[in-house]
Amino acid sequence: MEESRNSTLALIPKYENYMEYMLDYVLVRLPRTEKFSMGTEYKKIMYDTLTNILYVEKVIKKERLYYLNKIDSGLNVQRILLRVMKKQKWMDEKKFDYVMNSLIREIGQILGGLIKYYAKNS
Repeated sequence: MEESRNSTLALIPKYENYMEYMLDYVLVRLPRTEKFSMGTEYKKIMYDTLTNILYVEKVIKKERLYYLNKIDSGLNVQRILLRVMKKQKWMDEKKFDYVMNSLIREIGQILGGLIKYYAKNS
C-alpha cells in the first residue's frame, strides 16, 4: 500500500512539470486561431486530469481504479492532440519528442503501475 501511495504522490510533481512545460513552451506558441480553440481544449483536459490525479488519494480504495482510468483517458486524449499539433506544424519535432518520450512517458509508466496495482488489489 505504501508503494502505491508513493507512486501516486510521485505522479503529482511529474504532471505539474508537464503542465508547466506545455503552458510555457507549447500552448502559448500555437497560432492565434488555434490558441483559443485547441489551446483552451488542451488546457481544460490538462486541468481535469490534474483534478483526477488529486482525487486518487482522496477517494476510497474501491474508487481509485475509476479515477486512474479517467487519468489514463485524459492522457490519451492529450497524446492525440499533441500528434495533431505536430502534424499541423504548430509544434516542432524536438518539443514533440521531448513531451511524448520524456514527460508523458514517465507519467504513463507511473500510471500504468498504479492501474495494475489497483486492478489486482481491488
